[in-house]
Amino acid sequence: MAINSINNYVSAASTVATDSKVSSKKTESSKNDTSTGVIYEKGSSDKSSSSQKTQNSALIAKMKADSDSRISQLRGIVEQMMSKQGAAIGKADDMWSFLAGGNFTVSADVKAQAQADIAEDGYWGVNQTSDRILDFAKALSGNDKSKAQELADAFKKGFDQATKAWGGKLPDISQQTYDKVLEKFDSWMNGEDD
Repeated sequence: MAINSINNYVSAASTVATDSKVSSKKTESSKNDTSTGVIYEKGSSDKSSSSQKTQNSALIAKMKADSDSRISQLRGIVEQMMSKQGAAIGKADDMWSFLAGGNFTVSADVKAQAQADIAEDGYWGVNQTSDRILDFAKALSGNDKSKAQELADAFKKGFDQATKAWGGKLPDISQQTYDKVLEKFDSWMNGEDD
């Protein structure tokens, strides 16, 4: 899902053309009107809105940096594994196709690291991954539940694209994560979280 598609979702402020005659009549009548009335003073909500956008931007940047770091780590493990087997990333059509093919062996260290990463409490485990996906969706939307369905649909589309890139059915952990993410989207839409 592209961040631009979410950013473009926010409506732009519109301007209203006014008739100068009507505007000047209102000005004259307000000058002549001596009755007391309510005066609008701009509140401080703009500061909290600005602060929220800054916090969301910071959260998105942090999540992106963390994701990039973890993906780089994963790529390094795969490259190391492939180089030990005499295959280079450049010779493989794609790293994911290579992995999906299953024609490789892993060292005990790589296997242990992978098992720790995908364990229930691991970084790539179902719970942490689904939490990160939902946190990212909330940050992109400014925690606006009205955008939850659109973001859930974007997640589904991304999952379908990942399945195609993989070249077949994704591993079971991916399907479990998919189900958990949709469950968390439903909870968010129904006000059952936070």
